Amino acid sequence: MALIKAIGERRRTQSPGAARTKGGRIRADQVTVVFETPGQSHVAVAETSMDIAAGEFICLLGPSGCGKSTIMNAVAGFVRPTTGSVTVDGQPVKRPGPERGMVFQQHSLFPWKTVLQNVMFGPLMAGVGQVEAESTARTFLNMVGLESFASHYPMTLSGGMQQRVGIARALANYPSVLLMDEPFGALDAQTRTMMQESLLKLWDDFKTTVLFVTHDIDEAVFLADRVLVMSAAPGRIIADLPITLPRPRTTDVMVLPEFMQVKKQCMDLIRQESLVAFEQQRLRLAAGA
Repeated sequence: MALIKAIGERRRTQSPGAARTKGGRIRADQVTVVFETPGQSHVAVAETSMDIAAGEFICLLGPSGCGKSTIMNAVAGFVRPTTGSVTVDGQPVKRPGPERGMVFQQHSLFPWKTVLQNVMFGPLMAGVGQVEAESTARTFLNMVGLESFASHYPMTLSGGMQQRVGIARALANYPSVLLMDEPFGALDAQTRTMMQESLLKLWDDFKTTVLFVTHDIDEAVFLADRVLVMSAAPGRIIADLPITLPRPRTTDVMVLPEFMQVKKQCMDLIRQESLVAFEQQRLRLAAGA
């Protein structure tokens, strides 16, 4: 009931498109996450710290298996740090909460509900009336360009359209933090570019803090205010690269010398960490032979 009341109160004091200047600061302090399995332990993240200001767009970049999603899940409240702490606006993260919206790589839409019903779900769970929930859902569907598909079911939509519905559903709860775990990873290149530009427009409208996990260097540099580069497992942040490219951004920035310079920094770091990860895997295989 406390979560429902919190969302309802937030909804009464905000309107779609209103600039957000407060709320959404994320802090991780010396976070270590260890997954225990029968007979062994796996350290996914080791003593990682980060400080994200309210309204920042941050990309987590790193080689596969480095713990990017684990850090995000700790912020979401799906994973408890073994040691260390995560806070949002000074409050310890102990479980999922309405101030943190989540968009996954594979859409998590309810297949038995229409597009409109999917976006209405959060507001309805917050105790909002049917008329207001529908009005909110239609507003956000319009913002992602899908109001004409309100009566369709998810299975009839393309992958990019499904992800746009997922973003609309996450934003309909007015989160101060939007967590995105490789949301465009399964899309073709053209659709991915369109989705990136659409996301930046929405972010500019809402000023929501965004923590975006990706393994795509171009995507990270194009989207972010800062790119946090993670090491091979056990993951830790090894570089914090500010992106000073002008906003609003279009794909034209990808040919600027500043873009190419940061991209090369990222490529060098990721290549080095990927080689480390490959060597770790080789040694594990050799030890098990």
